[in-house]
Amino acid sequence: MGIFKDLFSSKENSEKTFWKLIRSKEDIEAAKTESFEKKVAIFKHSTSCFISKTVLRNFENEVANSQADVSFYFLDLLKHRDLSNQIAEEFNVTHQSPQLIVIKDGKAIKDFSHEGISLEYI
Repeated sequence: MGIFKDLFSSKENSEKTFWKLIRSKEDIEAAKTESFEKKVAIFKHSTSCFISKTVLRNFENEVANSQADVSFYFLDLLKHRDLSNQIAEEFNVTHQSPQLIVIKDGKAIKDFSHEGISLEYI
C-alpha cells in the first residue's frame, strides 16, 4: 500500500526546500520580477498524473545534485488551474503537463514538457 501512496500522492508540492510555491497572481509576478536578476524555472505539475510525478522526482534529483543559479517555482495545476492558464497566456506558451518554463528578463525563453524536462536545458 505504501508504494501506491507514494506514486499517487496528492501533496501540493515536493518536500524539497528549493521550491517557491505559486499560489497567487502575486507569486507569478514575484517570479517574473526575479527573472530580471537570474533565470527562473516554473514547474507545472499535475498531482494526479503518474508521468508528471515521475518527471518531477527525476527533476528534483537533478536540482538537488547541482549548483544551478536558478530560482525554482512550483505550481500544482490541479489546485490552481486559473494560475496555470495565466502563466500560459502571460508567457505565451502552450499549456502542457508536466511542463517547465524558463523565464529571463520577464519573458519565457524556453519551455519543455514530459521527457524533455531536464536541468541541463536551462
